[in-house]
Amino acid sequence: MRTALVLAAALLTAVTGTAAAPAAGAPAPVAPAVAAVAAEDAEYTQLITAEAPGTTSTTGLLTWWDRRDGRWEAVGSAPARFGAGGLVDGSSRTQGTSTTPTGVYDLPYAFGLAPRPAGTRYGYRPVTGASWWCQDNASRAYNRWVEGLPQDCRATEAERLADYPGQYDLGLVIGFNYRQPVRGRGAGIFLHVNGRGATAGCVSVSEDAMRAVLAWADPERHPRIAISAGNSLMG
Repeated sequence: MRTALVLAAALLTAVTGTAAAPAAGAPAPVAPAVAAVAAEDAEYTQLITAEAPGTTSTTGLLTWWDRRDGRWEAVGSAPARFGAGGLVDGSSRTQGTSTTPTGVYDLPYAFGLAPRPAGTRYGYRPVTGASWWCQDNASRAYNRWVEGLPQDCRATEAERLADYPGQYDLGLVIGFNYRQPVRGRGAGIFLHVNGRGATAGCVSVSEDAMRAVLAWADPERHPRIAISAGNSLMG
């Protein structure tokens, strides 16, 4: 979602007192330095920011925001984890580098091994034993969920979602390289539950935070996620 970007001049304004307190040692919620939004998303009124201190960071802060009367108000926040390889501009990312792509993306649908959480308004896709995410650059199903592995998608180049209990108990698909996939740029970038450490390129948070995000997110308000490292979204 880095096409037709409109550069804004000001930081988003947070209203103090509305964000949940972060865990000890986590950076405090601040007005996010997101200065780029897609022109076609002018009506969106929900935003998730995933902010890392720098491009080599593997931890940072996830905050979810509501826009009310022209102002952004922080609803909640939680410590976040990023790729083991740090963060890189989504337009130049290379598959297999364990980097998290920076940029502004939509959130096509939710999924999980766990039952659909009460209050979830997003379309929720249950993970089955036959659920795979194809990452094979030669496959027609590249960067897509498939039920049953297609013949042209090698198992060694795909992720069987049920093999990741815990991490994929709850998740949201991040629309990186999704609408018109570019081969070799990367596949299977999600917002999901924490594993043991840094991710392979996804953004992860605690299960409690993931449940809070799913209870908050309203597809009718067109939520987006803005992933940034330092001022990487400032252009």
